[in-house]
Amino acid sequence: MPATGELCEFLAGLQFGDLPAPVVDRAEELFFDWVASALAGKGAHPIPLFEGYAAAMGPAGGRCAILTDRRTTSAHFAALVNGAASHVAEQDDLHNGSVLHPATVVFPAVFAAAQDLRKSGADMLLAAVAGYEAGVRIGEFMGRSHYRIFHTTGTVGTLAAAAGVGKLLGLDASTFAHALGSAGTQAAGLWEFLREAADSKQLHTGQAAASGLLAAYLAAQGLTGAHGVLEGRQGMAAGMSSDADPSRLCDRLGRRWATLETSFKFHASCRHTHPAADALLHLMRREGLAHGEIAAIRARVHRAAIDVLGGVTEPRTVHQAKFSMGTVLGLVAVYGRAGLEEFRDHALTDPAVAEIRRRTAMVEDEEVDRAYPARWLGRVEVETRDGRLLRAAIDSPKGDPDNTLSRAELEAKLRRLAAFSGAAEPAEIDAWIPRLWSLRRVDDLSTFMLDRS
Repeated sequence: MPATGELCEFLAGLQFGDLPAPVVDRAEELFFDWVASALAGKGAHPIPLFEGYAAAMGPAGGRCAILTDRRTTSAHFAALVNGAASHVAEQDDLHNGSVLHPATVVFPAVFAAAQDLRKSGADMLLAAVAGYEAGVRIGEFMGRSHYRIFHTTGTVGTLAAAAGVGKLLGLDASTFAHALGSAGTQAAGLWEFLREAADSKQLHTGQAAASGLLAAYLAAQGLTGAHGVLEGRQGMAAGMSSDADPSRLCDRLGRRWATLETSFKFHASCRHTHPAADALLHLMRREGLAHGEIAAIRARVHRAAIDVLGGVTEPRTVHQAKFSMGTVLGLVAVYGRAGLEEFRDHALTDPAVAEIRRRTAMVEDEEVDRAYPARWLGRVEVETRDGRLLRAAIDSPKGDPDNTLSRAELEAKLRRLAAFSGAAEPAEIDAWIPRLWSLRRVDDLSTFMLDRS
């Protein structure tokens, strides 16, 4: 398959010296942000279930760290637990164009493999970039139709993880194709869980990270996989997409760095809610508007936001509330933010938030949908109780590459998420921060993040 072959040739040939300095910087920042998201998962349902499974089924110890409790296990179980833990707080990164959360599938796999193989920080950063570049392009290849039914981070994330681990293992182009083939045949993740407030979203990411690692390790040992798993007559595109575009698989490889296009998350909710949340914040500050003055809110959104969020009308769990546009806008209107504490303390119990939720509607907007997924535009209309109609628009939600989080803001986010879950003491964070910002200079990751000093 020509496009898959070109992608695999790129992955096999990519070297650390090929990475522009801004790409290395951003890869370090993305890992830093992923650590924060993983720590935030400590104690949150259903993460103890994953930890218990790893304790029961995995080895009593190993080379690889589970970040939520700093236990050690095998690479497979570390990838599984860390992948699940980093997706529960809804604070992990997102690439707009592919609608893929790369960090929560790539970093659990490459961090575990790097520890297992005693690789350096530079080795892991190179592997992460390989995972991001491959995963984003495969996500774009699968198209918008894929995302309507399938959770792209669960499906495509399996191949992204395999690409990253394959780089650590030094696979050649043909073996990379085998790894992607074995990853693709395991790819899974359906959106139906969201309607029932089920726990499958964390299973999607944990399993994607672990399955991608499995695929790469087995390919290195000689297990073959279908080279046509993406483009073939019975491959992923044939079964999971109606608008797949093979040209996206090798789009400007080595010139366009998708790693730089990845957005950080500001609000602790589904990214589809962020543009409207930022627009509403802007409107309320501009107008000096109090939540009690709001009679109705219309969030003008792209179609995928309705597809994903439209099934959540009365959220039953905190995690489901993160996929409720009305709840997110209610928290923003009443408290000025939609962070972890606001969701925990107010999303399901505050009558004022519930009132805003009932007064919120999503409306498909042609301009917003046309821009998606390359741009996620925020457009809101607010009717006030005294009869005014107010509008606000933002073109770059907080966290997007052109409205990014600074390193100081990422440090504050790490401290906030670790404090929220109790996963690390302030002194531990103080010790970790300079190490995390020096990741490229670490010679051996086998004990990284394990000591508590």
